[in-house]
Amino acid sequence: MNNLYAQPLMPMHDEEEIQLEPTYLECLSLVERLHRRLLDVIKDEFERLGWHEVNAVQALLLHNIGDNELTAGELKSRGYYLGSNVSYNLKKLVDKQFVEHKRSTEDKRSVRIKLTIKGQEVRETLDELFSRQIAQIEQVGDLSLGEMSIFVNSLRKLERFWADQIRFRL
Repeated sequence: MNNLYAQPLMPMHDEEEIQLEPTYLECLSLVERLHRRLLDVIKDEFERLGWHEVNAVQALLLHNIGDNELTAGELKSRGYYLGSNVSYNLKKLVDKQFVEHKRSTEDKRSVRIKLTIKGQEVRETLDELFSRQIAQIEQVGDLSLGEMSIFVNSLRKLERFWADQIRFRL
């Protein structure tokens, strides 16, 4: 595995920098658009099913909770959600009985959350949607396992790069 940090940093030539800029900016735009498109796909699936009680963001939140029992803080750190966004959506999901919450027995300040049967149904619906997509992605989406692996690896590197920008104030 190539380790960026083990290699001496070579200054980029102006020509390379000029070529990298539009690609980097397009990558930023695509990451943002892909997230919105995923939310559109989930919204479309729920509309087909006649489900209007939960939105796509909330459905992804339910999917990310999965079978776990955790705190809102743990959910934020695992999914990199904004704090107010998680709190607002969790309150809505509790009110609509997709999520149940209870005070932790170890720490009374902490509230633990887990999916109700209703929340599990939403999660299972997303699992089915993603399974259908996986079955079609090579033929319909023209994406091979190798291409997806390279894509995932590149996104991880970009995520690490951005995390390092914050962590080391680069």
